[in-house]
Amino acid sequence: MGRWRPKGKPASKYITVEGYHKLNDELQYLWKQKRPEITQSVQEAAAQGDRSENAEYIYGKKQLREIDRRVRFLSKRLDDMTVVDRVPEDQSRVFFGAWVELENDTGDTETYRLVGPDETDAGRGYISIDAPLARALLKKQVDDEVEVRTPAGERCMFINRIWYEEPARRD
Repeated sequence: MGRWRPKGKPASKYITVEGYHKLNDELQYLWKQKRPEITQSVQEAAAQGDRSENAEYIYGKKQLREIDRRVRFLSKRLDDMTVVDRVPEDQSRVFFGAWVELENDTGDTETYRLVGPDETDAGRGYISIDAPLARALLKKQVDDEVEVRTPAGERCMFINRIWYEEPARRD
């Protein structure tokens, strides 16, 4: 049984086209490639005899459980997602999928993209639409001031630039 966690606010169900394809590719890889490989190795290990002391068999079964858990999660999550496949009409404001360049009070700039919670990647500047900074940015415009409460205290930033990229189509 997993560790108990208090029920939190449900994650947003929005995802970019790229994020959807990335999760779907992972699902397809796990289901069509990885799982059959592990199943084969478990069958080979089982054929060797005593399963209770067979490390390959035990480890293979554990891998299958982890793969199945991830496949179930991805299948359910992808079914519930809303793919945002177009830019908003009003591109002068911050909405889902926007790239935003912020300037802090010392003149340093940071760039973020507002994405779904399944796509966050600090290294690429992708922040969840559910993050406090993203919530503070929503519907703001260039030159607006944004105040965000962080663990280090209040941060005040200014929006220098907002832009959107057309979603890449993939058939």
